[in-house]
Amino acid sequence: MAYNADLAARLREAVGKRAGLTEKEMFGGLALLLHGSMFVGILGEDLMVRVGPDAHDACLKRPHARPMDFTGRPMTGYLFIGPGATATVASIRAWAERCIAFVSTLPRKKPKSSAKKRKK
Repeated sequence: MAYNADLAARLREAVGKRAGLTEKEMFGGLALLLHGSMFVGILGEDLMVRVGPDAHDACLKRPHARPMDFTGRPMTGYLFIGPGATATVASIRAWAERCIAFVSTLPRKKPKSSAKKRKK
């Protein structure tokens, strides 16, 4: 599944440059990670947000929000935000900042070694 390049450009502008920020193609889309934890991404035309389990139900009530269920099973703490709520950098920034606030509470992940482990 390809992701919307225009939405990706708005997302990058909304998030800006931050220490610990990386991009990765995941799930057929684009994911942004902060210190190794995915916090926001794009699948197709949708913004994928990680708001955490405590904020899940409240955020689900927001316009254009729906459960993230691309595997067929909703994932608590993750939502899809439809195109109606991602047209501006400011609207994306509001979601991204909420996601950054959540993943900032998580322990930082250690970077994975780029060297492949050999079987003995």
